[in-house]
Amino acid sequence: MFDPKAEAMSRDERAALQRHRLWGLVDRLLAADGVQGRRLKEAGVKGGADVTLAGLHDLPFTTKQDLWDHYPFGMLAVPREQVAAVHGSSGTRGRPTLVAYTRADLDLWAAMCARSLSCAGAGPGSVVHNAYGYGLFTGGMGVHQGAVALGATVVPMSGGMTDRQIRLLSDLRADILTCTPAYALRLGEAAAEAGVELPSLRAGIFGAEPWSEELRAAIERVLPLKALDIYGLSEVIGPGVATECLEQSGLHVNEDHFIVEAVDPATGAPVPDGHPGELVFTTPTKQALPLLRYRTGDIASLTPGDCPCGRTLVRMSKITGRADDMLVIRGVNVYPSEVERVLLASGLVHPHYQLVVDARRPALRLLVACEALTGTDPAPRLTAALQAELGLHADVAALPAGTVPRVEVGKAVRVVRWESGPPPLPGLD
Repeated sequence: MFDPKAEAMSRDERAALQRHRLWGLVDRLLAADGVQGRRLKEAGVKGGADVTLAGLHDLPFTTKQDLWDHYPFGMLAVPREQVAAVHGSSGTRGRPTLVAYTRADLDLWAAMCARSLSCAGAGPGSVVHNAYGYGLFTGGMGVHQGAVALGATVVPMSGGMTDRQIRLLSDLRADILTCTPAYALRLGEAAAEAGVELPSLRAGIFGAEPWSEELRAAIERVLPLKALDIYGLSEVIGPGVATECLEQSGLHVNEDHFIVEAVDPATGAPVPDGHPGELVFTTPTKQALPLLRYRTGDIASLTPGDCPCGRTLVRMSKITGRADDMLVIRGVNVYPSEVERVLLASGLVHPHYQLVVDARRPALRLLVACEALTGTDPAPRLTAALQAELGLHADVAALPAGTVPRVEVGKAVRVVRWESGPPPLPGLD
């Protein structure tokens, strides 16, 4: 562990720490008199001492719309001159989301990513091959700073240039690989194609997109490592909010800095432990942009209890999907990761697929584009499996190998809409 005192703290001790830090956050928000502070006043909160952990669910939410409405610096809780860096989303949904950091925020972020690397067994002297993108996106910079804080050797590759990635993975004998799960799969396949073995690899930390247990197995077949999930989002801090350890039994949430809830996406009411809900985070120790009850849109379940690794932090499941990424096809609600699970569990297709929502007619049709492992057409069996396991009627198209785009840079595009014109992939009709 990077910080055993914090990561293995007793639950009572951690609750007392969270309560104290929550009081401080509420007092700071009230003093800043921004949108969050005003909502607290409207809810009758006059100071931090009015708030309890048990009553946290009674306080108002914060949403991404708030960040958009007060773009770029309208939600700062510190003077603008104290902002040391800005990161955020790429704006793939049309609008960027910017997040400010003070120097202390950057130090906190580095410590959280150092914890993540330690979860993977990394330590001083480890070689961390970092193939997350650098720039406004938080992935590359977060892991980089975490590796430095840990005392590891970081290789700042960023994405792309796959042949060079393979060469440096081999030459520098990296033991830790960090990138998106889709790109990890691409690197493993590229290494096999080049006849390059990577025996020094021990673990990989893969995030930035939802991925299934079946994709984990596919990655571990092509790379000699344990594939671990990492979770984070720019608004909360970036990667390092939660990470799997080598037990691979859930992601440890760093609760001393990120108070987590799971709520019903429709009602906002808390859901029981172990039940899927929308993750909501409060960031009591962030300075520049602290958030109270931020709705992430990410769906997962929370399970308290000690882990064999020694950590006592609450564990979250893999992300099932985002509330706004749910597909509704002929009355059936489904997340892309659920389709992925069925496809890869079949053993009939390569671990590359794309879901095409055919919106050329009022009644949406779902096309599942995949690549068969053998010469036998897997479409009938996969169509039946999707219907049986998900209640989903979809048209499965088995396309030639190499048809589905491979990821070189950024996140995998799992879903595309076909509004008009030619099909987005050759061979679809």
